Amino acid sequence: MILDGQSLPAITAAAQALQRGDLLGLPTETVYGLAADAGNDAAVAKIFAAKGRPSNHPLIVHVANPQSVTRFASAVPVFAQKLMDAFWPGPLTLILPRRSDMAAVAAGGQNSVGLRCPAHAIAQAVLQSAEALGVYGVAAPSANLFGRVSPTTAAHVASEFGPDLLIVDGGACAVGIESTIVDCTRAAPVLLRPGVLTPEQLSAACGVPVVTPQAPDADAPRASGTLASHYAPHAQVRLMTAVQMQEALRGLAPLPAAMDAACDAAPGIAIWARSPLDITPAQRSGVALHAMPQDPAVCAHHLFAQLRSFDAQGVAQIWVEIPPFTPAWDGVRDRLTRAATPAR
Repeated sequence: MILDGQSLPAITAAAQALQRGDLLGLPTETVYGLAADAGNDAAVAKIFAAKGRPSNHPLIVHVANPQSVTRFASAVPVFAQKLMDAFWPGPLTLILPRRSDMAAVAAGGQNSVGLRCPAHAIAQAVLQSAEALGVYGVAAPSANLFGRVSPTTAAHVASEFGPDLLIVDGGACAVGIESTIVDCTRAAPVLLRPGVLTPEQLSAACGVPVVTPQAPDADAPRASGTLASHYAPHAQVRLMTAVQMQEALRGLAPLPAAMDAACDAAPGIAIWARSPLDITPAQRSGVALHAMPQDPAVCAHHLFAQLRSFDAQGVAQIWVEIPPFTPAWDGVRDRLTRAATPAR
């Protein structure tokens, strides 16, 4: 059931559902989350079961305000506090040492916990109402089946879990990709997952250089959305340069005329590219060309919705032009790289 998040009864119903231990589709500025009371182990277990997510893969706990952090974290380093001051509420998750008596199931059994204070007005209203009912934090991974494309609208969530899930409609997510994750359990902050916040912005805010690992980090705690294969549509995703795309297009055989009508209904290949490409008339029936936004923030906003749209068209392959190798594009490039990596 989808509720209008602009109405007070919807906010109240959502908070009461969390208090009862039910699951909830919750809008945030990043993506929609599948939410449950982080302090209720049985409720959190429902998230893992509904998503088909391994129970040792930790969830991010969302809080209404920075003051609630100490309910879950045993310590907050100075640089972590500066990051909170600069970017909360907002699309930033901090990994902090976990209080031993809190959120063990949500943390996947680790002695650390990921915490975020979302900026979405409706998420804030639900979290504040839930806090008044004794729910001090909400575990909320993306509201999709494990490994699939994250949802950025209430309709996306409903398509994943059906009509029985209570979903609060907060409109399309403004950011569109998951939060930046910074590990604050060590002597220096370490970037575990890129997002819309760049390492330069993070370092400037906390006064300490944020470390960006160039290879898998054995000392890092497990964090959401960091598996090699993730965010994947049903169609095969191929990352290519514009030159590689043009060469691949030249190698496509023209489709027989008898297949044109069928391919008009369901192109075999969808292309999402920033660069202009030449597609011959004989190829147009089997190839759908879509312009990829030139601005990284706009591209992030559209990314998951675009992948879902391609799936809805029934395409077999999605060719995506590799984003630029600049910090502003890191979050988009990270999601696309994982979407293109085959699941093992």
